[in-house]
This record gives sequence, C-alpha cells and structure tokens, in this order.
Amino acid sequence: MKPDLRVRIGGLELANPVGLASGTFGYGSEYEDLVDVDRIGALYTKAVTISPRPGNRPPRIVETPSGMLNSIGLANPGIEAFIAEKLPALRARRCAVFVNVAGSTEEEYLEVVERIESAGGVDGYEINVSCPNVRHGGLAFGTDPAQIERLTRALRDRTRRPLIVKLTPNVTDIGSIAKAAEAGGADAVSCINTLVGMVIDPSKARPVLAMGSGGLSGPAIRPVGVACCYKAARAVRIPVIGLGGIVRAEDALQYLLAGAKAVQVGTGTFVDPRCAISVLEGIAAWMEARGLARIDDIAALLRD
Repeated sequence: MKPDLRVRIGGLELANPVGLASGTFGYGSEYEDLVDVDRIGALYTKAVTISPRPGNRPPRIVETPSGMLNSIGLANPGIEAFIAEKLPALRARRCAVFVNVAGSTEEEYLEVVERIESAGGVDGYEINVSCPNVRHGGLAFGTDPAQIERLTRALRDRTRRPLIVKLTPNVTDIGSIAKAAEAGGADAVSCINTLVGMVIDPSKARPVLAMGSGGLSGPAIRPVGVACCYKAARAVRIPVIGLGGIVRAEDALQYLLAGAKAVQVGTGTFVDPRCAISVLEGIAAWMEARGLARIDDIAALLRD
C-alpha cells in the first residue's frame, strides 16, 4: 500500500511534506524547465519586503566545506512589483505557496501581509524573523521571545491563512522562541534559518564576502538543524518544519524522526535542481518498505 504523504499546516492540507526553501528557488518559474515544481508539497518564495532591495554588494556567495555562505541581503523587487509581476504565476501553482515576509519594523511586516491579503492568491506566510529590528537596537526579531510573540500576534490579527514563523538558530534556547511563536498564534514554525559564518582569504587578509559575515547553509549545518528541530518539536504542539542541509531522503528522514511534520530543501537545489523530487521519492520508498501509512508514523519510530 502506498503511504499517505499528506500533511496539515493550520487549516491547509499539503499533498506531501517536502517544500522548496525560501531564497533558494526564486519564485518557482526560474526552475520550470528543469523540474516539475507542482510535484512538491509547498513553494516558499524569496523574501518580500515593502520597498525594493538591491541586496548587498558582491561578492555575496562563497562555497565552504559541505556548505555555502551567502550575504544576499534580501534582494527583491518589493511588494508592488511582487503583486504585479510574481503573484499571477504563483496563483496558478497547484502546490501550496507560502510567501516569505521580511521587514525592519513590525509595521513593515504587517503592511506586506495586508497588501498580499488584499491581492489574494497565496496559501500562507512564512515570517523571516532573522531580520534586525531597527526600532530595538538592530537585534534580530527572532532572538527575543517577547518580540516574537508580539509580532506573531499582530500578524495573526491580519490573516486567517496559515502563519509559519521561521526560527533563527543563533539563540540560546530555540524551544523558548518556538513557544513564543505558538503563544502568538503561529500555525507552525520552521527551523532552522542559516547560521552566522565567515570566510577569510589568507592571501588578501580580508573576508571573502563584501559584508564580512553571512549565512551558512548546506550539509555542514544539518546536525545543528536536526537538534534544533528535536528541541522545538518537544516544546510546542504546532507542527515543526525542518530544514538545513537536506540533500538526500536520509537527511529529511532525520528531521522527520526528530519530530518535524514537513521539511524544506534549500542549498541542495543549487547542486541538483531535482533534489527536492529525489528527497520526496526517497521518503515515500522508505515508508513503503517499512509499511508506514502516514508521515506522523515516522517520528514514533525514534528511540531516545
């Protein structure tokens, strides 16, 4: 018997647990000639902000052992262009579409969501709380449980669509951050966003990235991601979506065994555009071989 791969985030049912992570797959159309995007459970768009952002100056990507360091700077065309140029194609997607939302103030997050709510055509939101809050000394929203709960509650008041808070690993206790998102009304949390890292060129005695540091992703961070997912899943009742270093089905299964209800594939797409499809097929084959009926059955196998 074929396993039932469906998962539920809030009131939304996804066809399967595999998503395409924000910032690694554009808006989906960029990969249409290479992969059937609609086979995936969910597409998480590139971050959307109020105003257009050109991003950081180059160089802003560098390879690292088993990973990648990036300092893109949330480059995007802004909410006006997103609605006019990107949203029509996203509305036609058969897979679920979550818009990744970013901002420098609470008001900016709220305005992006309100504008998209008015336009319609998406299934939910993933809130990027790794952004610096300019009203509170530049500390990231996601490092302060009080800020997380307040922002999530304010967003919850603006939409009935599924609301996912994307957690940063650059905190002492990710469980307390996940609880704050849940208390604010989030339908799920995704973890983890990138880790802070730096590469220095010894020949030039200077950082390789123009901005100095950047976000580390790829297989190198997977053990951190799995541990964070494990902690978050035991801290909250809402679904946890695991990401960080998934390039094979076995990687995704680590997250699902740790308690995640769904996963996202990100940096692996740069190596193989069909990576997410391979991960999905591998999960299904693994479940079928073990006679597992539903995704929720995977976490029950973990022996602590």
